[in-house]
Amino acid sequence: MIESCRESQPQKSSDRAVEFSDNTFLVDAALIGELLHVPQTRVPALMREGRITSACERGMDEHEGEFRLTFFYHSRRARLSTDLTGRILRRSVVDFGDRRIREAMDQAGA
Repeated sequence: MIESCRESQPQKSSDRAVEFSDNTFLVDAALIGELLHVPQTRVPALMREGRITSACERGMDEHEGEFRLTFFYHSRRARLSTDLTGRILRRSVVDFGDRRIREAMDQAGA
């Protein structure tokens, strides 16, 4: 399993890859593609087909006002933590290698 995590640098509003509006997140396909190692042009189709899946979690307590967006594809799990303005606070990617994500998460107790 390979994991990478990095705190994001401050972004200009024009550089934001995540938008939040009407309780909906819009994430740039280029960013999802980069994180999941998929050409950005394939991201929308893979999402429609249910091959790229996602989850959204609302922060509580010390993470109030933050959201964690998670994307899954093959053996990769990518997470973005963002605030309500779309500013990416943290991002991480885990590649479970030859194991399928569900199998790896079950063994990890997730």
